[in-house]
Amino acid sequence: MNNLSSFTTLDSNPLSKPRSFGPYLHGPIHLQRPRNVVVCSVKPSIATPSPLSVSGSPNQGLSRIESLTQVSGVLGCQWGDEGKGKLVDILAQHFDIVARCQGGANAGHTIYNAEGKKFALHLVPSGILNEETLCVIGNGVVVHLPGLFKEIDGLESNGVSCKGRILVSDRAHLLFDFHQVVDGLRESELAKSFIGTTKRGIGPCYSNKVIRNGIRVSDLRYMDTFPQKLDLLLSDAAARFRGFDYGPHVLKEEVEKYKRFAERLEPFIADTVLVVNEAISEKKKILVEGGQATMLDIDFGTYPFVTSSSPSAGGICTGLGIAPRVLGDLVGVVKAYTTRVGSGPFPTEILGKGGDLLRFAGQEFGTTTGRPRRCGWLDIAALRYCCQINGFSSLNLTKLDVLSDLPEIQLGVAYKKTDGTPIRSFPADLRDLEQLKVEYEVLPGWKSDISSVRNYSDLPKTARQYVERIEELAGVPIHYIGVGPGRDALIYK
Repeated sequence: MNNLSSFTTLDSNPLSKPRSFGPYLHGPIHLQRPRNVVVCSVKPSIATPSPLSVSGSPNQGLSRIESLTQVSGVLGCQWGDEGKGKLVDILAQHFDIVARCQGGANAGHTIYNAEGKKFALHLVPSGILNEETLCVIGNGVVVHLPGLFKEIDGLESNGVSCKGRILVSDRAHLLFDFHQVVDGLRESELAKSFIGTTKRGIGPCYSNKVIRNGIRVSDLRYMDTFPQKLDLLLSDAAARFRGFDYGPHVLKEEVEKYKRFAERLEPFIADTVLVVNEAISEKKKILVEGGQATMLDIDFGTYPFVTSSSPSAGGICTGLGIAPRVLGDLVGVVKAYTTRVGSGPFPTEILGKGGDLLRFAGQEFGTTTGRPRRCGWLDIAALRYCCQINGFSSLNLTKLDVLSDLPEIQLGVAYKKTDGTPIRSFPADLRDLEQLKVEYEVLPGWKSDISSVRNYSDLPKTARQYVERIEELAGVPIHYIGVGPGRDALIYK
C-alpha cells in the first residue's frame, strides 16, 4: 500500500507558487491501489552520485541548447501532458523552424511569454511566441480549420503576429466538425470499454486517411471536386451511425463554409516537405515538437487506449518527410511523477485522496479538455521502455517542485508477474498490465520550496538524489529540470 503522510502546509492557494498540497490535506492519507505491490526497497539518505550527473549553473543553459543538433526533437515519455510546450518555447529562440509532425488539436501545450501571460496551444507549434521562428504544421498532422483560425485570432489579439510565420502542409488531412461528432458516437457505442478520447475527432480523421478517402489541405484548391469528396465522407458517417444528421442542406452549408476557409488558409498553405528539406540543406536549425507521448503511440502504447498517430521518434520522419539520417538529438520530457487522461492501464496510479492531493498540487487538469488527470508515482519501467524506443540523448524532468511537500517519494522501478518473475519490458497485453506487480523504491523527500532555485547545486541534497536516481535507472542524463510553470523556472544540469 502506498502511503503519503505528514505533509507540510506551505500555501493555501493551489494555483499560486510554490505549488502545495496544503489545503487538501486533513490528516494522514493512505493510498489504495487496485493491485498488489511488491515490498518497497528503501534508498539510503546518502546516495552515490550518478556518473551521468554534473554540477549545473545558469551559464550552462546556453551551451546545452547550442550543442543540440541541427534537427532536434522534443517528445513525451509518458501519456502526454509532460510539459513539452515549455521546453519547445525556450529552445525555439535558438532554432529557425519549429514543426509539428503528428496529432491534431488533441495536443494541449501551455506556455507563458516573457510577461507571464498564459497561452494554450493545440495546433500552432509552441515556437510561435518567438517572433523569428517559422512554425510548420506538417503532413502528419490532422488540421481542424475552425480551431486553427481560433488559435491564430487569439494569438493576434494578444499581440503575437502570425502572418507569414505559420505554414500548413498541403498534404495534411482536414479534420471536420463531423469527425468530432463521430468520435462521440463511437465512444457511446463502446459503453464501458470506451477509450476516453478527447472527442476532437482525431481517430475518425486518421481512419479516413488510412482507408484513403480523406480530404487533404490541397483539396481546398479544387472546389469543383471538393463537394463530391465531402459528400462521400458524410454519407459514410450517416450510414454507419444512427442519429447522424445528414442531408443536402448540411453538405451545402459545409461547402460554403469551406470555400471561405480555403480563401483564408491559402496564404498559409505550402509544400512543407520542400520547405523543411531546403532548410536542412541551408543548414537552418529545425526543432520538432511532438504531441501526446510514446505511451499513447498507436504501435507502442497501451493499445487500444492510445492516440491514432505515432508520437514516438518514427513519426518525425513520416510526419515531416525528412530522412532518418538527418535526425539528431531527441529530448524526452518526463514529469517527476506520472499522469494520464482517459481510460487504460496505469501501473503506478495512486487512487483516492492521495491521487487528489497530487492532482491539485500539480494542477493536473487537461489543457485541451479540462478533464482531471489520473496521478501516480514515476514509472521507471515505462520510462526505460520509452528511452529504448526513441533513443533519447537527454531528458527534461518537469514539475519537480510539485513533490516538494512529500516526506518520501516512491519510484516504480520494475514490474513482476504475480509469481514474482521479473518482466523485462513493457507488456503489450492489457491483461498482463492489469495483473502485474510494481516494485518500488522509497526515497526521502526534501520538504522545502525549490521554485526559486536556478542552479542545480542549490537544490536540496535529497532532491538531487531523486534526480540522479532517475538518471541511473533510465540510463539517460537529465539536462533540464522544471521547477515551476514560468519560462525562467528551469534548471540546466
